[in-house]
Amino acid sequence: MYDFYVLGDWLQFAVRWLHVITGIAWIGSSFYFIALDLGLHRDRNLASGADGEEWQVHGGGFYHIQKYLVAPERMPGDLVWFKWESYATWLSGFAMLILVYYLGANLFLVDPQVLDIPVWQAILISLGSLGFGWVAYDLICKSRFGDDNTRLMIGLYVILVGMAYFYTHVFSGRAALLHLGAFTATIMSANVFMVIIPNQKIVVADLIAGRTPDAKYGKIAKQRSTHNNYLTLPVIFMMLSNHYPLAFATQYNWIIASLVFLMGVTIRHWFNSRHSRTGSPTWTWAATAILFLVVAWLSVAGRPVAPEGQSALPPPPEAARFAAAPGFEDVTQIVQGRCSMCHAKEPSFDGIHWAPKGVLLETPEEIAAEAPRIYLQAGLSQAMPPANASFIEPQERDRIVAWFRAATGSGG
Repeated sequence: MYDFYVLGDWLQFAVRWLHVITGIAWIGSSFYFIALDLGLHRDRNLASGADGEEWQVHGGGFYHIQKYLVAPERMPGDLVWFKWESYATWLSGFAMLILVYYLGANLFLVDPQVLDIPVWQAILISLGSLGFGWVAYDLICKSRFGDDNTRLMIGLYVILVGMAYFYTHVFSGRAALLHLGAFTATIMSANVFMVIIPNQKIVVADLIAGRTPDAKYGKIAKQRSTHNNYLTLPVIFMMLSNHYPLAFATQYNWIIASLVFLMGVTIRHWFNSRHSRTGSPTWTWAATAILFLVVAWLSVAGRPVAPEGQSALPPPPEAARFAAAPGFEDVTQIVQGRCSMCHAKEPSFDGIHWAPKGVLLETPEEIAAEAPRIYLQAGLSQAMPPANASFIEPQERDRIVAWFRAATGSGG
Protein backbone atom coordinates (compact mmCIF):
# COMPACT_ATOMS: atom_id res chain seq x y z
CA MET A 1 0.00 0.00 0.00
CA TYR A 2 1.34 3.44 -0.90
CA ASP A 3 2.13 5.79 1.96
CA PHE A 4 -0.25 8.70 1.45
CA TYR A 5 1.73 10.99 3.74
CA VAL A 6 4.99 10.40 1.88
CA LEU A 7 3.36 10.92 -1.52
CA GLY A 8 1.58 14.00 -0.23
CA ASP A 9 4.80 15.47 1.10
CA TRP A 10 6.55 14.90 -2.22
CA LEU A 11 3.61 16.39 -4.10
CA GLN A 12 3.87 19.51 -1.95
CA PHE A 13 7.61 19.62 -2.60
CA ALA A 14 7.10 19.32 -6.37
CA VAL A 15 4.44 22.03 -6.51
CA ARG A 16 6.48 24.30 -4.21
CA TRP A 17 9.51 23.78 -6.46
CA LEU A 18 7.42 24.74 -9.49
CA HIS A 19 6.06 27.76 -7.63
CA VAL A 20 9.56 28.98 -6.76
CA ILE A 21 10.84 28.46 -10.31
CA THR A 22 7.95 30.29 -11.95
CA GLY A 23 8.10 33.01 -9.28
CA ILE A 24 11.77 33.59 -10.02
CA ALA A 25 10.96 33.85 -13.73
CA TRP A 26 8.12 36.32 -13.14
CA ILE A 27 9.90 38.49 -10.60
CA GLY A 28 13.12 38.44 -12.61
CA SER A 29 11.44 39.62 -15.80
CA SER A 30 9.37 42.17 -13.89
CA PHE A 31 12.37 43.70 -12.14
CA TYR A 32 14.37 43.68 -15.35
CA PHE A 33 11.77 45.51 -17.41
CA ILE A 34 11.10 48.06 -14.68
CA ALA A 35 14.85 48.78 -14.47
CA LEU A 36 15.07 48.89 -18.26
CA ASP A 37 12.14 51.26 -18.62
CA LEU A 38 13.46 53.61 -15.95
CA GLY A 39 16.98 53.53 -17.36
CA LEU A 40 16.15 54.35 -20.98
CA HIS A 41 17.86 57.42 -22.43
CA ARG A 42 14.96 59.56 -23.61
CA ASP A 43 17.01 62.64 -24.46
CA ARG A 44 18.10 61.34 -27.86
CA ASN A 45 16.42 62.01 -31.18
CA LEU A 46 16.27 58.45 -32.48
CA ALA A 47 15.86 57.87 -36.21
CA SER A 48 13.62 54.89 -35.50
CA GLY A 49 11.12 57.12 -33.70
CA ALA A 50 11.53 55.13 -30.48
CA ASP A 51 10.89 56.84 -27.15
CA GLY A 52 14.24 55.80 -25.65
CA GLU A 53 17.17 53.43 -25.88
CA GLU A 54 19.80 51.72 -23.78
CA TRP A 55 22.95 49.71 -24.41
CA GLN A 56 23.60 46.70 -22.20
CA VAL A 57 26.27 44.03 -21.98
CA HIS A 58 25.63 40.44 -20.93
CA GLY A 59 26.70 36.94 -21.85
CA GLY A 60 29.71 38.06 -23.85
CA GLY A 61 27.79 40.39 -26.13
CA PHE A 62 26.14 43.80 -26.41
CA TYR A 63 22.41 44.51 -26.60
CA HIS A 64 20.89 47.62 -28.16
CA ILE A 65 17.38 48.03 -26.74
CA GLN A 66 14.78 50.54 -27.86
CA LYS A 67 11.30 51.19 -26.52
CA TYR A 68 8.37 52.58 -28.48
CA LEU A 69 6.07 54.60 -26.26
CA VAL A 70 2.90 53.42 -27.99
CA ALA A 71 3.94 51.08 -30.81
CA PRO A 72 6.27 50.80 -33.81
CA GLU A 73 5.05 51.70 -37.27
CA ARG A 74 4.32 48.09 -38.18
CA MET A 75 3.79 44.85 -36.33
CA PRO A 76 6.97 42.73 -35.91
CA GLY A 77 6.58 39.10 -36.86
CA ASP A 78 8.43 37.61 -33.88
CA LEU A 79 6.90 39.46 -30.93
CA VAL A 80 7.65 37.84 -27.55
CA TRP A 81 4.98 38.03 -24.84
CA PHE A 82 5.81 37.94 -21.14
CA LYS A 83 2.73 36.52 -19.45
CA TRP A 84 3.07 32.81 -18.71
CA GLU A 85 5.53 33.49 -15.90
CA SER A 86 2.77 35.34 -14.04
CA TYR A 87 0.05 32.82 -14.79
CA ALA A 88 2.16 29.81 -13.81
CA THR A 89 3.24 31.48 -10.56
CA TRP A 90 -0.33 32.15 -9.51
CA LEU A 91 -1.62 28.72 -10.53
CA SER A 92 1.17 26.88 -8.72
CA GLY A 93 0.69 29.10 -5.67
CA PHE A 94 -3.03 28.36 -5.63
CA ALA A 95 -2.23 24.66 -5.88
CA MET A 96 -0.04 25.04 -2.79
CA LEU A 97 -2.90 26.82 -1.02
CA ILE A 98 -5.12 23.81 -1.70
CA LEU A 99 -2.53 21.18 -0.74
CA VAL A 100 -1.39 22.81 2.51
CA TYR A 101 -4.19 25.03 3.79
CA TYR A 102 -7.38 23.51 2.38
CA LEU A 103 -6.50 19.84 2.75
CA GLY A 104 -4.76 20.57 6.05
CA ALA A 105 -7.31 23.13 7.22
CA ASN A 106 -7.79 21.68 10.71
CA LEU A 107 -4.11 22.14 11.46
CA PHE A 108 -3.01 25.14 9.38
CA LEU A 109 -6.05 27.21 8.34
CA VAL A 110 -8.52 27.20 11.24
CA ASP A 111 -7.46 28.18 14.76
CA PRO A 112 -10.42 27.93 17.17
CA GLN A 113 -8.70 30.40 19.50
CA VAL A 114 -8.89 32.99 16.72
CA LEU A 115 -12.27 32.10 15.21
CA ASP A 116 -14.01 28.76 15.69
CA ILE A 117 -15.58 28.10 12.29
CA PRO A 118 -16.08 24.95 10.19
CA VAL A 119 -13.46 24.12 7.59
CA TRP A 120 -15.85 24.67 4.68
CA GLN A 121 -16.60 28.19 5.87
CA ALA A 122 -12.91 28.99 6.21
CA ILE A 123 -12.25 27.80 2.66
CA LEU A 124 -15.14 29.86 1.29
CA ILE A 125 -13.84 32.94 3.12
CA SER A 126 -10.39 32.25 1.66
CA LEU A 127 -11.69 31.99 -1.90
CA GLY A 128 -14.08 34.92 -1.53
CA SER A 129 -11.42 37.21 -0.12
CA LEU A 130 -9.10 36.59 -3.09
CA GLY A 131 -11.88 37.47 -5.52
CA PHE A 132 -12.89 40.50 -3.46
CA GLY A 133 -9.32 41.80 -3.53
CA TRP A 134 -9.14 41.97 -7.29
CA VAL A 135 -12.64 43.42 -7.77
CA ALA A 136 -12.14 46.15 -5.16
CA TYR A 137 -8.69 47.07 -6.43
CA ASP A 138 -9.75 47.14 -10.09
CA LEU A 139 -12.81 49.29 -9.40
CA ILE A 140 -10.72 51.80 -7.45
CA CYS A 141 -8.12 51.96 -10.22
CA LYS A 142 -10.81 52.64 -12.80
CA SER A 143 -12.59 55.25 -10.66
CA ARG A 144 -11.79 58.95 -10.45
CA PHE A 145 -9.99 58.21 -7.20
CA GLY A 146 -7.45 56.26 -9.24
CA ASP A 147 -6.57 59.21 -11.46
CA ASP A 148 -3.96 60.30 -8.91
CA ASN A 149 -1.27 57.60 -8.64
CA THR A 150 -0.04 58.72 -5.20
CA ARG A 151 -3.56 58.79 -3.81
CA LEU A 152 -4.23 55.42 -5.39
CA MET A 153 -1.16 53.82 -3.78
CA ILE A 154 -2.16 55.19 -0.37
CA GLY A 155 -5.67 53.82 -0.86
CA LEU A 156 -4.26 50.43 -1.81
CA TYR A 157 -2.10 50.42 1.31
CA VAL A 158 -5.13 51.14 3.48
CA ILE A 159 -6.90 48.15 1.91
CA LEU A 160 -3.89 45.91 2.57
CA VAL A 161 -3.73 46.99 6.23
CA GLY A 162 -7.46 46.29 6.56
CA MET A 163 -7.04 42.85 5.01
CA ALA A 164 -4.10 42.12 7.31
CA TYR A 165 -6.31 42.86 10.32
CA PHE A 166 -9.17 40.82 8.84
CA TYR A 167 -7.10 37.74 8.03
CA THR A 168 -5.40 37.65 11.44
CA HIS A 169 -8.82 37.69 13.11
CA VAL A 170 -10.23 34.89 10.97
CA PHE A 171 -7.42 32.40 10.26
CA SER A 172 -4.45 31.01 12.15
CA GLY A 173 -1.46 33.36 12.20
CA ARG A 174 0.42 31.23 9.70
CA ALA A 175 -2.53 31.14 7.29
CA ALA A 176 -3.29 34.84 7.80
CA LEU A 177 0.05 36.12 6.50
CA LEU A 178 0.08 33.54 3.72
CA HIS A 179 -3.38 34.68 2.64
CA LEU A 180 -2.32 38.32 2.69
CA GLY A 181 0.44 37.34 0.28
CA ALA A 182 -2.00 35.38 -1.88
CA PHE A 183 -4.44 38.33 -1.79
CA THR A 184 -1.72 40.65 -3.09
CA ALA A 185 -0.34 38.14 -5.59
CA THR A 186 -3.86 37.64 -7.00
CA ILE A 187 -4.09 41.37 -7.67
CA MET A 188 -0.67 41.31 -9.32
CA SER A 189 -1.38 38.32 -11.55
CA ALA A 190 -4.85 39.60 -12.42
CA ASN A 191 -3.23 42.88 -13.44
CA VAL A 192 -1.28 40.92 -16.03
CA PHE A 193 -4.17 38.68 -17.13
CA MET A 194 -7.02 41.21 -17.03
CA VAL A 195 -5.35 44.52 -17.91
CA ILE A 196 -1.75 44.52 -19.11
CA ILE A 197 -1.93 41.74 -21.69
CA PRO A 198 -5.45 42.66 -23.00
CA ASN A 199 -4.33 46.27 -23.45
CA GLN A 200 -1.24 45.16 -25.34
CA LYS A 201 -3.41 42.94 -27.53
CA ILE A 202 -5.58 45.95 -28.41
CA VAL A 203 -2.46 47.83 -29.51
CA VAL A 204 -1.31 44.84 -31.57
CA ALA A 205 -4.73 44.53 -33.21
CA ASP A 206 -4.68 48.22 -34.13
CA LEU A 207 -1.25 47.84 -35.72
CA ILE A 208 -2.33 44.83 -37.76
CA ALA A 209 -5.45 46.72 -38.92
CA GLY A 210 -3.41 49.77 -39.86
CA ARG A 211 -4.89 51.97 -37.12
CA THR A 212 -2.94 54.29 -34.83
CA PRO A 213 -3.01 52.76 -31.32
CA ASP A 214 -4.41 54.84 -28.47
CA ALA A 215 -1.68 55.77 -25.97
CA LYS A 216 -4.06 55.34 -23.02
CA TYR A 217 -3.74 51.54 -23.14
CA GLY A 218 -0.02 51.69 -22.61
CA LYS A 219 -0.45 54.24 -19.82
CA ILE A 220 -2.90 52.02 -17.96
CA ALA A 221 -0.70 48.96 -18.39
CA LYS A 222 2.31 50.84 -17.06
CA GLN A 223 0.35 51.98 -13.99
CA ARG A 224 -0.57 48.38 -13.12
CA SER A 225 2.98 47.21 -13.81
CA THR A 226 4.32 49.85 -11.41
CA HIS A 227 1.94 48.64 -8.70
CA ASN A 228 3.20 45.11 -9.22
CA ASN A 229 6.76 46.36 -8.89
CA TYR A 230 6.15 47.82 -5.43
CA LEU A 231 4.11 44.83 -4.20
CA THR A 232 6.60 42.12 -5.14
CA LEU A 233 8.93 42.21 -2.12
CA PRO A 234 6.15 42.14 0.50
CA VAL A 235 4.55 39.17 -1.27
CA ILE A 236 7.83 37.25 -1.04
CA PHE A 237 8.00 38.05 2.68
CA MET A 238 4.45 36.76 3.24
CA MET A 239 5.19 33.56 1.35
CA LEU A 240 8.30 32.94 3.48
CA SER A 241 6.64 33.96 6.75
CA ASN A 242 5.04 30.56 7.35
CA HIS A 243 8.53 29.22 8.15
CA TYR A 244 9.11 31.83 10.88
CA PRO A 245 6.73 31.85 13.88
CA LEU A 246 8.19 35.17 15.03
CA ALA A 247 6.48 36.72 12.01
CA PHE A 248 3.07 35.06 12.23
CA ALA A 249 2.62 33.66 15.77
CA THR A 250 2.23 36.98 17.58
CA GLN A 251 -0.74 39.15 18.43
CA TYR A 252 0.84 41.98 16.44
CA ASN A 253 1.22 39.93 13.25
CA TRP A 254 -1.13 42.21 11.32
CA ILE A 255 0.98 45.26 12.22
CA ILE A 256 4.13 43.38 11.21
CA ALA A 257 2.56 42.60 7.83
CA SER A 258 1.51 46.23 7.39
CA LEU A 259 5.04 47.48 8.07
CA VAL A 260 6.50 44.96 5.64
CA PHE A 261 4.55 46.60 2.82
CA LEU A 262 6.19 49.91 3.73
CA MET A 263 9.60 48.23 3.63
CA GLY A 264 8.78 46.98 0.14
CA VAL A 265 8.11 50.56 -0.94
CA THR A 266 11.30 52.00 0.57
CA ILE A 267 13.52 49.30 -0.91
CA ARG A 268 12.01 49.50 -4.38
CA HIS A 269 12.11 53.32 -4.27
CA TRP A 270 15.88 53.19 -3.88
CA PHE A 271 16.34 50.77 -6.77
CA ASN A 272 13.89 52.64 -9.00
CA SER A 273 15.64 55.94 -8.27
CA ARG A 274 19.02 54.45 -9.10
CA HIS A 275 17.78 52.86 -12.31
CA SER A 276 16.18 56.10 -13.47
CA ARG A 277 19.36 58.05 -12.61
CA THR A 278 17.37 60.49 -10.45
CA GLY A 279 19.54 60.06 -7.37
CA SER A 280 20.48 57.64 -4.62
CA PRO A 281 18.04 58.20 -1.73
CA THR A 282 20.06 56.51 1.02
CA TRP A 283 17.42 57.56 3.55
CA THR A 284 15.34 54.66 2.27
CA TRP A 285 17.82 52.16 3.74
CA ALA A 286 17.72 53.89 7.11
CA ALA A 287 13.92 53.87 6.99
CA THR A 288 13.92 50.19 6.04
CA ALA A 289 16.31 49.31 8.89
CA ILE A 290 14.13 51.19 11.40
CA LEU A 291 11.00 49.45 10.15
CA PHE A 292 12.74 46.09 10.36
CA LEU A 293 13.82 46.73 13.95
CA VAL A 294 10.24 47.70 14.84
CA VAL A 295 9.03 44.47 13.25
CA ALA A 296 11.57 42.45 15.25
CA TRP A 297 10.46 44.18 18.48
CA LEU A 298 6.78 43.61 17.74
CA SER A 299 7.43 39.91 17.15
CA VAL A 300 8.37 39.39 20.81
CA ALA A 301 6.31 42.19 22.36
CA GLY A 302 3.18 40.52 21.06
CA ARG A 303 4.03 36.97 22.08
CA PRO A 304 0.69 35.23 22.74
CA VAL A 305 0.15 33.50 26.07
CA ALA A 306 -2.32 30.60 26.13
CA PRO A 307 -4.68 30.32 29.12
CA GLU A 308 -3.54 28.03 31.92
CA GLY A 309 -3.91 24.39 30.95
CA GLN A 310 -4.70 25.18 27.31
CA SER A 311 -2.41 24.28 24.41
CA ALA A 312 -1.39 26.96 21.94
CA LEU A 313 -3.25 25.04 19.22
CA PRO A 314 -6.12 22.62 19.92
CA PRO A 315 -5.50 19.19 18.34
CA PRO A 316 -7.18 18.44 15.02
CA PRO A 317 -9.99 15.83 15.01
CA GLU A 318 -7.78 13.10 13.48
CA ALA A 319 -5.37 13.35 16.45
CA ALA A 320 -7.64 10.97 18.39
CA ARG A 321 -6.75 7.98 16.21
CA PHE A 322 -3.02 8.62 16.68
CA ALA A 323 -3.50 8.83 20.45
CA ALA A 324 -5.42 5.52 20.40
CA ALA A 325 -2.97 3.65 18.17
CA PRO A 326 -0.72 0.89 19.59
CA GLY A 327 2.64 2.23 20.69
CA PHE A 328 1.50 5.80 21.41
CA GLU A 329 2.63 5.73 25.04
CA ASP A 330 6.05 4.52 23.95
CA VAL A 331 6.30 7.22 21.25
CA THR A 332 5.16 9.86 23.73
CA GLN A 333 8.08 8.99 26.00
CA ILE A 334 10.49 9.08 23.05
CA VAL A 335 9.30 12.48 21.83
CA GLN A 336 9.20 13.98 25.30
CA GLY A 337 12.70 12.72 25.96
CA ARG A 338 14.25 13.61 22.60
CA CYS A 339 12.25 16.57 21.30
CA SER A 340 10.45 18.50 24.04
CA MET A 341 13.58 20.25 25.32
CA CYS A 342 13.27 22.45 22.21
CA HIS A 343 9.59 22.08 21.30
CA ALA A 344 8.26 23.61 24.50
CA LYS A 345 6.67 26.81 25.68
CA GLU A 346 9.90 27.47 27.58
CA PRO A 347 12.67 25.48 25.81
CA SER A 348 15.50 24.18 28.01
CA PHE A 349 17.96 23.46 25.18
CA ASP A 350 20.84 25.95 25.16
CA GLY A 351 20.41 28.63 22.49
CA ILE A 352 16.73 27.84 21.78
CA HIS A 353 14.45 30.62 23.02
CA TRP A 354 11.13 29.53 21.50
CA ALA A 355 9.72 26.39 19.96
CA PRO A 356 11.03 25.92 16.38
CA LYS A 357 8.28 26.56 13.84
CA GLY A 358 5.93 27.09 16.78
CA VAL A 359 5.57 23.31 17.21
CA LEU A 360 4.94 22.19 20.82
CA LEU A 361 5.61 18.57 21.81
CA GLU A 362 5.27 18.58 25.59
CA THR A 363 1.95 16.80 26.10
CA PRO A 364 0.43 13.64 24.60
CA GLU A 365 -2.24 15.81 22.98
CA GLU A 366 0.36 17.97 21.25
CA ILE A 367 2.31 14.91 20.10
CA ALA A 368 -0.81 13.30 18.62
CA ALA A 369 -1.67 16.56 16.84
CA GLU A 370 1.77 16.67 15.20
CA ALA A 371 1.84 12.97 14.26
CA PRO A 372 2.39 13.41 10.49
CA ARG A 373 5.32 15.78 10.97
CA ILE A 374 6.88 13.58 13.65
CA TYR A 375 6.54 10.61 11.30
CA LEU A 376 8.11 12.35 8.32
CA GLN A 377 10.85 14.28 10.10
CA ALA A 378 11.86 11.97 12.97
CA GLY A 379 10.66 8.60 11.73
CA LEU A 380 11.22 8.26 7.99
CA SER A 381 14.02 10.84 7.87
CA GLN A 382 16.65 12.17 10.25
CA ALA A 383 15.68 15.82 9.85
CA MET A 384 14.79 15.96 13.52
CA PRO A 385 16.49 16.42 15.87
CA PRO A 386 18.97 18.59 13.92
CA ALA A 387 22.35 16.83 13.79
CA ASN A 388 20.70 14.26 16.07
CA ALA A 389 21.48 16.59 18.97
CA SER A 390 19.42 14.53 21.43
CA PHE A 391 20.94 11.23 20.24
CA ILE A 392 17.72 9.54 19.15
CA GLU A 393 18.35 5.85 18.43
CA PRO A 394 17.45 4.07 15.15
CA GLN A 395 15.20 1.73 17.12
CA GLU A 396 13.29 4.72 18.45
CA ARG A 397 12.74 6.01 14.93
CA ASP A 398 11.47 2.56 13.98
CA ARG A 399 8.93 2.66 16.82
CA ILE A 400 7.69 6.07 15.62
CA VAL A 401 7.19 4.64 12.11
CA ALA A 402 5.43 1.52 13.43
CA TRP A 403 3.08 3.59 15.61
CA PHE A 404 2.15 5.96 12.80
CA ARG A 405 1.52 3.18 10.29
CA ALA A 406 -0.57 1.29 12.82
CA ALA A 407 -2.75 4.39 13.17
CA THR A 408 -3.11 5.04 9.44
CA GLY A 409 -2.93 1.54 8.02
CA SER A 410 -0.24 2.67 5.59
CA GLY A 411 2.32 0.22 4.30
CA GLY A 412 6.08 0.33 4.26
